Amino acid sequence: MVTKIQKWGNSQGLRVSKEVLEKAHVVVGDSVDVSVRKGAILIKPVKQVRGKYTLRELLARMPKHYKPEAVDWGRPVGREVW
Repeated sequence: MVTKIQKWGNSQGLRVSKEVLEKAHVVVGDSVDVSVRKGAILIKPVKQVRGKYTLRELLARMPKHYKPEAVDWGRPVGREVW
């Protein structure tokens, strides 16, 4: 897809076709990460968990030597199945 950088007010913008957004699994309003690598502009969707944090932010908070373990939540109280 060939497009042009356009001026919008004091900013510059880039129009992206619906097909390109669909292929990248991005919709209007999603956050994207814009970076430059070897002179090329790279636009990547930001994966968010429940809309608040990115997976990268959550993983950065984990202790380096964290080891998951099973937790006993006790006997069923209602109609849940264990």
